[in-house]
Amino acid sequence: MAYFIGILDGSGDVWGVRIPDAPGVHGGGTTPEEAIADATSALREVGAMLIAESKALPKPRTIEEILSDTDTPDVKAGETAVMIPLLLDSGRSVRAAADKITAGAAGPIGGRDAGAGLLVTADRKTGSPACRKA
Repeated sequence: MAYFIGILDGSGDVWGVRIPDAPGVHGGGTTPEEAIADATSALREVGAMLIAESKALPKPRTIEEILSDTDTPDVKAGETAVMIPLLLDSGRSVRAAADKITAGAAGPIGGRDAGAGLLVTADRKTGSPACRKA
């Protein structure tokens, strides 16, 4: 897995991360953690797009290389260097049709298919699954 140097800056409830080796890739949030997570997501999306277009991924540099590069946008005192992983999916994508979702049962439950009309969602904040009939 490749790691890119991100530059974290902000205060209070406004934080941002820019990645000098991936122009245009940045993240933001109300906490440093949110900004880092957003930058990680943005880097993943750009990496996936470049791979899909058969283009080369940018080569990450060390912090020393970034600081000594006169072409790097201002890196100011008080900013923090953070490691941003390039998370790429491996293997092939699998899509499931909604009518094929089951509750883990091998056969019918109560005389009907467990997957018929079953919606499975996850709470965005907690990631907890929730099931309900459609």
